[in-house]
Amino acid sequence: MSHSPQPSALKMGIPIPNSKLGLWLFLGTEIMFFTAFIGSYIVLRIGSPGWPTSYEDTHILLLAGGVNTFVLIVSSYFVVLAHEAMAKKKFADARKWLCLTMLLAFVFLGIKGVEYAGKFTHEILPGKVAETPGQAINKVDRQLEEVVRERFAVYTDAEVVDVPQAADLANVSAQLDIFAKGEEGDEDLKATAAVDVELYSKWSNLHQHNVANVSLTEVPAAAGPAYLAARADLEEGESLPKLTYTEVVNYLKDLKADEGYGPAVAAGVLDPHPVLYGNLFASIYFLMTGFHAIHVIVGMILFAVPLLRWNKLDATYTDWVENSGLYWHFVDLVWIFLFPLLYIV
Repeated sequence: MSHSPQPSALKMGIPIPNSKLGLWLFLGTEIMFFTAFIGSYIVLRIGSPGWPTSYEDTHILLLAGGVNTFVLIVSSYFVVLAHEAMAKKKFADARKWLCLTMLLAFVFLGIKGVEYAGKFTHEILPGKVAETPGQAINKVDRQLEEVVRERFAVYTDAEVVDVPQAADLANVSAQLDIFAKGEEGDEDLKATAAVDVELYSKWSNLHQHNVANVSLTEVPAAAGPAYLAARADLEEGESLPKLTYTEVVNYLKDLKADEGYGPAVAAGVLDPHPVLYGNLFASIYFLMTGFHAIHVIVGMILFAVPLLRWNKLDATYTDWVENSGLYWHFVDLVWIFLFPLLYIV
């Protein structure tokens, strides 16, 4: 009685570990993820004439982006050396190359942190960028008010003036004026109080003109009897001259030139600079570079796992290092696309 041979079990055409297959499938989804970002950016960039490109508008540091590109490329080379060392069971060498990769990853994030700090300092943030002259005027008004509140807080915290509500700037200013002109109190503090009262009057004047939308130069006051009389004298269909962006720029320039409160104004109020599509640019910049930075951190966590083994690192982590390296190469590849799109084009 003859027996037919049993069919052999089916095998994959490409003999790769399940972990590597799973990683390649995952990277496929990541490719689609970043392709959507990059494609959306290209469409928005081409469809937005006047897109911000100058350093004054974007504070994009080309040198920083170039250095980070070099850092990631070198780190990918170190990952290859680490995997090669693992395959040859030279685990001490593998640890060395993985440590260097981690070091370069920290360098990349450090440079990116410096870039982000510049964006925050200049308020190149989603929803914070003034895109029109009117928005620039409102931004100067708001930032100047913040400077006044910070200066007044020194006196209210020190209980130099006693007001029911410290947020009531008009009341605080009135009390400070009395303190500055009084005979009691610290002379140095009284001198600064007089300066800050003057700064409040300057901001209040700008704020009133901004709310009423009337010219700073042609309409001396935007509140009070004189202002009401000027409005009453208007003929039907007439209106007072409007507040202009140029007026506010010159007004702010004079404030910053003052010896008393000028340094505080210069530190707290950015030069008004309307940037068309500025908020869209900031949103895309932080979205794309932020998600990339998250992927860098994930890669660092993957490298940290075998490094935590240190002297106990053995051949069982060879596939882990290889798969982590594949992920790191993908992170590097994404940045090679982001760098020219965001920094050069």
